[in-house]
Amino acid sequence: MAPGGRAYGQPPSRSFGRVAQGFLTAARDGVGTDSAAERGDAHEARSAAARSRTFAARRVLVGALVVVVAGAVAELLGWDISAWFGQLWDAVTGIPTGYVVAACAAGLVQTTATAFGWWAILRYGFPDARVPWRRVWAVYAASVALNGILPANLGTLMMLLMYTTLIAGATFAAVLGGYAVQKIFYCVFGAIPYLYLFFGVAGSFDLKFGFVEDHPWATAVVLGGGGLLIAVFVRAYWPRVVRWWGEAKAGGAILGHPRAYLVRVFVPGLISWVAMLCVIATFLAAYAIPVTFETLMRVVAGNSIANVTSVTPGGAGVTQAFNVASLHGVTSSANATAFSVTQQLIMTAWNILVGLVLVTWAFGWTEGRSLVERSYAEAREKAAEQRAARKARL
Repeated sequence: MAPGGRAYGQPPSRSFGRVAQGFLTAARDGVGTDSAAERGDAHEARSAAARSRTFAARRVLVGALVVVVAGAVAELLGWDISAWFGQLWDAVTGIPTGYVVAACAAGLVQTTATAFGWWAILRYGFPDARVPWRRVWAVYAASVALNGILPANLGTLMMLLMYTTLIAGATFAAVLGGYAVQKIFYCVFGAIPYLYLFFGVAGSFDLKFGFVEDHPWATAVVLGGGGLLIAVFVRAYWPRVVRWWGEAKAGGAILGHPRAYLVRVFVPGLISWVAMLCVIATFLAAYAIPVTFETLMRVVAGNSIANVTSVTPGGAGVTQAFNVASLHGVTSSANATAFSVTQQLIMTAWNILVGLVLVTWAFGWTEGRSLVERSYAEAREKAAEQRAARKARL
């Protein structure tokens, strides 16, 4: 069932029919089309639009003030910021077109492979519902695009809400269970960069086991106390976990079919992961940064940490800081920054284009925009509810 109660494949009602139905409803209820209530709603809408424009103008002014102050501080500290931006601009605009095309192609493979895994999870989780491939693909592509421009990975929450809306009989808990299943592969392979750097590359983690060797009793206390806290936490929240899994296990139904999970979720996840490495390798090569397994693992690990800790749209700024740190000793800071900025700008623009095309193809412009807008509003409400719940527990 599509949003608005319309079945998939059924053409939307014509504008004339909707207008006529509205007039009939108004006549039946004894309400005129220019009633006081409607005039009041229109006034509120105009007031809200005016407040929005005022807020947008204020943000622009504050942003401009921050830029001016940052430039003044840089001049006082002796940092030639104009020369640095000049070098950065030359590096960004100097990338050959072939690298851009190759990176965008790999990014499309990454998005498509992950969406295919989602399609399999949803089909097994809701066998009685019709789950069209192109709509699952479009929703996932939209979430990737939105994560590039919204803070705190809000696009992922919007994706879960959109899947809940699109699939008949789906609940948010069940779709969240599918998300947990989809993340199994990425949790396993996401540990590879850290394990490689920790055990295989000297100096990647300066701490290593020196603290353990110098302070064995303190280590034992930390481990014991940490284990006790985990046990208390699990005991307190285990009933909630059991109750949640009772609601969410439909989304993990594909785990009951190991072969289907391996072929339709795990293998596409592997293809997506390799495509992600290809995107990074392409931009590294474009900036003459050595493309080695160690370099790739450094960048992937830094991106992973930035994605978890960032609250800025698309991790902007945080990602660049981690990329510069990850490539320290491999290339210059200016070149590392140019690599990071260029990759983020190009891939964000490409993901937005892919998301727009697929959503328009799968839903049509009007219905697709309505779906995204409703999901964004619901995602903000859920995020606010979660923050309020956390504050209440403190």
